[in-house]
Amino acid sequence: MKEYVIDAKEMDGKELNRTIKEQAASHDKIIIDNPESRHNICAGLTEDVEIVINGSAGYFVGTMVNGPKIHIKGNAGWFAGDNMTKGELIIEGTAGDGAGQGIYGGTVIVKGSTGSRTGEIMKGGTVIIGGNSGFMTGLLMMGGKLIILGDVTDDVGESIMRGSIYVLGEVKSLGKNAVMEKTTLEDQKELKEILTEYGFELTDLDYTNFKKIVNMQ
Repeated sequence: MKEYVIDAKEMDGKELNRTIKEQAASHDKIIIDNPESRHNICAGLTEDVEIVINGSAGYFVGTMVNGPKIHIKGNAGWFAGDNMTKGELIIEGTAGDGAGQGIYGGTVIVKGSTGSRTGEIMKGGTVIIGGNSGFMTGLLMMGGKLIILGDVTDDVGESIMRGSIYVLGEVKSLGKNAVMEKTTLEDQKELKEILTEYGFELTDLDYTNFKKIVNMQ
């Protein structure tokens, strides 16, 4: 495996992204040190490359990516993984508002909690939140799977059209067009496969306790 290490300490965002794209063409793995919460890291990256960010990222990390696997060893700002079409974004810490906004495919995982409007206007793919999520989670959702292991606050699934929101914790209130159902055995099996793949350890009872939120149709 060919690795390349970028020290981003003295770089601005444009220089950092230019270097990432240049090196992604000829390396399997890129390690970014001293990211210092810069915005738009890896924006528009289309190489099937592994990216490790040793620290926190700012707004729009992984926006519009198609292919890379990005692992953030810290937190992320607003709109992490925005409009991803293919790939993987794993955030070890927390993320701001709009995590997984508008994704078409791929997987966004936040091990901690997120702000508001998680998974808004999702068209496909999977978003997993290991902690809690804020208001209007799943706003205008059009497809995909949104999985919350903690609690969610007000107006979950506001104006949801398609897709499914699964919540293990408490749901404060549902938004317009949203209804809550019990999960099926098939739902529980699929959730277990997805969550086990990403290292989440739940009991069989936990899987039966997931709530499913969909369009009321």
